[in-house]
Amino acid sequence: MFEIPAPTGDTVSIPDTPWEDRPYFRSIDTVARDYLNEEGYVVVRGLLQATDCERIRRAFADEVKPYPGFLYRQTTARAERNQVNAHGHVMNPLVNLQDLDRQRFARLRRHALDAFTAPSVVAALRAVFGEDPKLVQSMYFEGNSATWAHQDTYYLDSERIGTMAAAWFALEDIHPGAGRFYVYDLAKNGGDFDVAFHHDRYKKLIVELIRTQRLELRAPALEAGDVLLWNAKTIHGSLPSRGTTNTRQSLTAHYIPRSHRFLSLQSFIRPLRLIEHNGIQVHCPKDQQRLHNRLTLLVESRLPGPFYLAKRLAVKAATR
Repeated sequence: MFEIPAPTGDTVSIPDTPWEDRPYFRSIDTVARDYLNEEGYVVVRGLLQATDCERIRRAFADEVKPYPGFLYRQTTARAERNQVNAHGHVMNPLVNLQDLDRQRFARLRRHALDAFTAPSVVAALRAVFGEDPKLVQSMYFEGNSATWAHQDTYYLDSERIGTMAAAWFALEDIHPGAGRFYVYDLAKNGGDFDVAFHHDRYKKLIVELIRTQRLELRAPALEAGDVLLWNAKTIHGSLPSRGTTNTRQSLTAHYIPRSHRFLSLQSFIRPLRLIEHNGIQVHCPKDQQRLHNRLTLLVESRLPGPFYLAKRLAVKAATR
């Protein structure tokens, strides 16, 4: 077992390898679906092929790492250049790979969408939803950005709150000190907070909730091709890096049932700009094929201060 600090400041032991971990599942059957409903998450081993994972990693290395321009990032929801650490890892993860320019990032976009809509992944999500999934957000991680403990439903969900599901795809064997993905037991949303201006209050509430309810942290040992599915209300994040310079190359995807509308900030229905990939609907909010979106990216990168102030005020107005 591997010891590492938890979000509460306590030290926890997590499995070093899958052999030290729970047995988990090879597909989503009735038992696995019940496990997801009861525990708030489930691990499905080998849902992707290792060769598919390698293709995605290679495309990221070839197309994104040398790129000098601005791309949208998960942690800040802003357009940024690559932030590379001393070990050469990109530390600001990408958001919405489906929006990437289809010429400049052709391989990464195609291979990632193939993974998000792979028959094995779609079958697992159909077992959860009872219908086809609809992809509403995606991410790519290389270095560990140490994501804080949170619930997805606070930011995005299905219109039927709590029915969104998310998936974390390990693209390599994840070292226990490289920023393992963790989950806690299911818990209710933490209350009514102003996302745009009081986000820190929400983050502190979640940590206090973990402490007072004595929730158990689990950080499964995932190998390339393993996928962790979790519920929109499940508290989760990524642990800090400890004792290794390893990457944690991985994809994240958020899905809602195909027949559902997309809820943002638990306040308003967000219209979807949909394409289809392998027969699955995919939301492309800032598709770089569209001139309007390319111009917006240009303005964000040239005038970030005024642009993001206006965006924060718009979010505040929308969530009143």
